Amino acid sequence: MHKQIYSASEAARALGISLDTLRRWDRSGKIQTTRNDMNHRCVSAIEIKRLRGERGDRLSARNKIQGTVRTVEIDGLFAQVVIDVADPCTVVAVVTREAVVELDLTPGSIASGVVKATSVMLEL
Repeated sequence: MHKQIYSASEAARALGISLDTLRRWDRSGKIQTTRNDMNHRCVSAIEIKRLRGERGDRLSARNKIQGTVRTVEIDGLFAQVVIDVADPCTVVAVVTREAVVELDLTPGSIASGVVKATSVMLEL
């Protein structure tokens, strides 16, 4: 995002919602909008980031693992992404097909795996 203020339709597209949903969110107070001189809804880049859950680089170094995408296998609504982080380690993530498209994940691209788990258990 490079702009500071987005039109309602641009904001809806950035959030992956319909314009009608954005209007409902505005009426219910879920999103903060302003009005321009033509009385059209406008949404700040900060508000879009807030709703998308983006908080900058506020993640700990321990749970953000950067590497290179080795493979992307899409099957129906889901995709498996394998990221090489350091030989011989890999991170494997199962995400939605939509996420792969939105992030433009392709083999060779740089990506970060963010691990959010309180425990990992393995059993033989």
